[in-house]
Parts: sequence; C-alpha cells; structure tokens
Amino acid sequence: MKANKPNVNQHSKDKQLDDFREDPQDQYMTTDQGVRVNHTDDHLKAGPRGPLLMEDFHFREKMTHFDHESIPERVVHARGSGAHGYFQPYDDSMKEFTKAKFLTDPNTRTPLFVRFSTVVGSRGSADTVRDVRGFATKFYTEEGNYDLVGNNIPVFFIQDANKFADLVHAIKPDPDNEMPQASAAHDTFWDFASLMPEINHMIMWVLSDRAIPRSFRMMDGFGVHTFRFINEAGKATFVKFHWKPTLGVHSLVWDEAQKLAGKDADWLRRDLWEAIDMGHYPEFELNVQLVPEEDEFKFDFDLLDATKIIPEELVPLRPIGKMVLNRNPDNFFAETEQVAFHPGNLVPGIDVTNDPLLQGRLFSYIDTQLNRFNSANFGEVPINRPVTTVHNHQGAGFMRQTINKGKANYWPNSIGGGCPMMAPGNQGGYVHYAEKVEGHKIRARSESFNNHYSQATMFWNSMTEPEKKHIVKAAHFELGKVESKEIRQRMVGHFSKVSMDFAQRVAEGIGVEVPKNFDQESTGNYEADDASKKMKSGKSVKETKFVSIEKDKVRTAKSRKVAILLEDGYDYCEVMQVKQALKDAGASAKIVSKFHGMRKASTGEEIETDKSHITTGSIMYDAIYIPDGEKSIEALMKEGDALHFINEAFKHGKAIATSGKGIELFKKADVLGVDFADKTSGKVKSDKGVVTAGNDAEAKEFATMFIDAIKEHRHWDREEKMMVPA
Repeated sequence: MKANKPNVNQHSKDKQLDDFREDPQDQYMTTDQGVRVNHTDDHLKAGPRGPLLMEDFHFREKMTHFDHESIPERVVHARGSGAHGYFQPYDDSMKEFTKAKFLTDPNTRTPLFVRFSTVVGSRGSADTVRDVRGFATKFYTEEGNYDLVGNNIPVFFIQDANKFADLVHAIKPDPDNEMPQASAAHDTFWDFASLMPEINHMIMWVLSDRAIPRSFRMMDGFGVHTFRFINEAGKATFVKFHWKPTLGVHSLVWDEAQKLAGKDADWLRRDLWEAIDMGHYPEFELNVQLVPEEDEFKFDFDLLDATKIIPEELVPLRPIGKMVLNRNPDNFFAETEQVAFHPGNLVPGIDVTNDPLLQGRLFSYIDTQLNRFNSANFGEVPINRPVTTVHNHQGAGFMRQTINKGKANYWPNSIGGGCPMMAPGNQGGYVHYAEKVEGHKIRARSESFNNHYSQATMFWNSMTEPEKKHIVKAAHFELGKVESKEIRQRMVGHFSKVSMDFAQRVAEGIGVEVPKNFDQESTGNYEADDASKKMKSGKSVKETKFVSIEKDKVRTAKSRKVAILLEDGYDYCEVMQVKQALKDAGASAKIVSKFHGMRKASTGEEIETDKSHITTGSIMYDAIYIPDGEKSIEALMKEGDALHFINEAFKHGKAIATSGKGIELFKKADVLGVDFADKTSGKVKSDKGVVTAGNDAEAKEFATMFIDAIKEHRHWDREEKMMVPA
C-alpha cells in the first residue's frame, strides 16, 4: 500500500503565509511605518477644544486605511434604501439666523434624496437587526448641494473620530471567523464598550426600542453634531437638526425583529417602497434647536460633545419646514447605491464647529467616496450632481463626464479671461465663519467632555416601565452572547453608575454580580480648560419625556397595515364596513387565508385572498381583525397558523378585533384575562386593545373602537399579565 504523499505545495503555501501572520500580544502599537504610537484616542488639535490639525499624520493614516478596507460596498451603512422628495420651509423666520436660502424662502421647494440605512451589517444582512439607522439627506439647493448626514439616534458612541476605526472594527464581525453578521452581541464590541466610558449614553439608546424601528417612516432623524447657522450679518448661532416623522416614532418588539429577519429580510425597504407606491408619502418635519454663541457654556455638558443631547426642556424644538418623500428610485444601483454623502457639502449660511467627531468625518467621508468610486469624479454621477452649474479646474480623472473647453485650467489666469472667477460673499460665495483659534498642538480633549454617565442616567429615568423592561431584555440578549464573564462584569459596573436598579436587573439575567465601588478610569486624555470651568454650574435636567417613545407618542392609524383573517362563510357586509372604515382612517387592509384564491361569503359574495398563511404572519401587520361568520370561524379554529397568528399579535401588544362567533376563536387562542363582549348582546367592548362585539352591535361603533386601539400602536399592559404560547 502506498503512503499518501503530503501536499508539498500546500505546505509551502502555509509556510509562506506564516511570514505574514502577526500576533500582537505584548507588542507596542505602531503606525504602518513602524513608529510606536503614544496616544490613539484623540486628534491632534489646536488646544483641547480646538479644530483638527491636518498635520496629524497618525489620524490620517489610521482613517485612510480604515476607509479603504471594504470593497466595493460602504464600510458602514452598506445596506440602504432611498427615496426622492422635496423640502419646503414654513416661513422666512430663519432669516434671522441663517442666509441659507432653502431654509428661508417658503415659496421654494428644494428637491432632495434621502438614504436610510443600517450601520453595521453588509448589503446582504437583514433590515430589522438591532442597530443605529442612518438618515442622510441630500438637498439639491439653488446654491449647491447640502448634505445633512445623520442617524435616527441623536448621540454617538465616541467623542473623537480617531476612535471611529476602533469602534467599527469592534462591532463588525470578528476578524478570525467573520461572525456574527450585523450584530453587536459578541465579545469584541462589548470589550471595547466596557473600556470606553463615553459610550454609555449611546448604549442606552441602542438597547432601547429606538434601535428596532417599525418603519423608516416612523423614526426620528438627527444631525447628531452641533453646527453653526450664519446670517447675512455674519453672526453665528449654534444649531442642532431634528427630523420628526408626522406618523410618530414607533418600533418593533425584539421577537418581531428576529422573526422578520427570516420571514422578510427586506422588511423596512419594502415598507418604504410600498408606502410611496400607494401614495402614503412619508413626511418629516425639520426642527432646529438654536443656541446663541454667548450661551455656549450655559449647560452642564459641552455642545461640541457628540455623546450628549440638548434636552428639549432647556432648548425647545423650533419647526421650520417639512420634507415629503414622494418618488421611489428608478434604479437602485444608479441612485441609492451611487449616492455619495459628505457632511462637508455645505451651503452659505451653514458651517461646522470644532466637534472632534465631526472634524474627522469631514476627512473620512470624502476619502471613503474616493475608495468606493475609484475616482474623484463621483460628483458627476447623476444622483450626486447639483442642480446648479459646476465651474472649476478639476478636469481629469477616471470617468470624467464634463467636457471642459478652453486652455485655462488654472487660477489665476488671463488666457481664459480670469474665469471661472471668485464669487464674493454677497454673490453667494461660501465664507467660513471667522472663529478665533489658538492653542498648543496636543492630543487631548477638553475636560468638559469628561462626563460620561449623567445623560445615560437621564435617559433611563425618562423611560416608562415597559420601555425599561425592553432595555433590560436587550441587555440580557446582547451581553448574554458575550462569553467573557469579565467583560459582562465590567459592563454591569458601568451600568451601576448609570442606575443601580438598571445594573441589578441586567446582572440578574447574565450571571454576574454588580461590582461594589466600581471605578473605571476613562481611556481619554483630558485637559482642564476654560470651557469646563464655565460649565460647572450649567443647566441640566434629570429626565425628559422627549426621549421616551411612549411619552411622546403620536396616535394615528394612518398607513397602518391590518390583516383580515377569514375563510369561506364570513360575514361579507361586516367585512366591507370595517374595511371602508380602515380606509377612511388612512389604514390599509389585506385578506389573509389558508390558501390564495377567492373566498366566498355566507351570502355568496367573493373576496380575493391577498396573502396565504405560508407567505405572511402577524409580525407583518399592525393589527388583526376576524369577521363573524359561523363556517369561517369553524375553519379558523382548526387552523394552527390562524391560532398562532392571533396568539402572536396578542403577545406583541397589537390591536385585535372580532365579533359574534369570533369571540369563541379568541378564547381558544388563549387570549386570556380580557373582558370580552357578550356575543349575543349589542355592546362593543375594548380591553387591553382587544375589541369585541356581540351579534347586534353597531358596526360603526365597532370599527371606531378598533381604530382607536390601532392608534395606540402597542398595548403594553398585556406584557406581564399574559402567558401566550407564540
């Protein structure tokens, strides 16, 4: 018998690869040139609150390498969905603060394109994962393109962009096995989080229901950073941007989010597309928080700290206009994939601040687009082209589309008549705000950034009890996936500085104890300066209703999706009346049966099934309705899918309604602890979002009470009282 010969080529290949493998254990960090790194948490700045210095070679190398690590999709925000629309200001009241014309002329509709996205996952990941959602808007203004590049959460994980690559590396799939996809529930992220106290406020938002939105149409948008408005007189005002959906903010429950990832991984994309296709155009109101320059230090936090919000009790929102999304893209790649955003795409009247996270993004975004397009000419792609004409001397490179005429491609010139010429400020030329800047070259942050727990505590204190339970359960899931007990323990230690109640409830579910006298030193390098001294007696709030979805809820049935479960033998007249009432309220209804095809009513009329049980589920609807009809109810009682449909909707706190014999179906489906109507009476009852009616009840009253239950979105008073097998 011949012995198997070793694969010589394979062995030599392994040896060759060994030369390139590196174990960083017990090694100092270095640059790509082998120079040891002394500090990697902060930019090199002109003073601890000053602007980023371009000579910061370590940051540029680190960020450039990071920006070029993913080909061809975006490094972050890879999975997105886009829509066209317009923005129109309500009046000219913003002229006092900004000379940006698209914000001050109520007679102007500015076309725009919005891209919503997840952050962590690849293009092939699911829509409904627990994650931040990107909310980027490109305004095609008469003065050039303006990009408002934000998220659905108003704060961020880190304070300085020099930590961005570390953050994303930690939260992305592990480098050794490329798992898990589109999830923070693994050791590397929570190891990073447990060593970065500044992350705690953001963690509270990510563990909340904000991170699993019901729809892109039902989530807030935030500019995150503090920007500047500049008026015609050159006076500056600090500004924060807020998008508020007219439908209100609503979320999935975690069980739904997980099931939807399998049932329809494109859930949020499809919802946006179908809403626009049906004429249910998403609307968002643009609001601003304005802070005069002289009030920069009146708060107990730093305006330039992206891990902080300005509570609305201190600076109320001012609505200034509305965005309407009214057209789907014609080609996903050409528009949604090729759209290129950059927070440095500014128009006269809007400028940046020295926020160290924003300063880094000004470099990173342009660098990322160069990597994605392999060309500096990505601005000539149709979706990125401004509506204004472009004149400059940047005339070469891959995929150049503009044909520049003449010999002069430099400035100054006389051959071309000195054109294109410089535009003075009074002719729309962009003029940066003349902020005085001075300071030592230093890698540090202002001491005013060194408060990492107070707003996380404010967030927790602001939640309703159901919202707190969801945050705790989210922490149980996320940290329950972490194998290292030391990391779990360290994270609970941080939670103890947010709220001892929160820490104890989390610790109970992940097998650790709340550490006593936890004291985790910040990894940041902070310098005392005038800003921190001025803010010591600044204004603060202990809680705010505006961060709670439940306390700030918009009650509406508009664009809600209702499933009508029925089989042959249903009450046709009742179905038509309820369906019309739902339509009048702005909701849409779909007929769901065991099979596709026509369903015959007890009186002979027919309705076509929209969805079969195998292709849909209660997780895809906001409410369910089962019409009366003896044969239909008898058939549904024998269908496991129908019983599960009811159980699951009830478990998720959704409005459910039935009449007559349907009450028996609800009882069989374990919809327990609810006060049902007497099926032989003329009364309608609504209890915990379960609406029932007797045989002689008024259909109009029944429909009205059902729609009122739908407007609540969820009925959380069921959660702890009901044990539902779904």
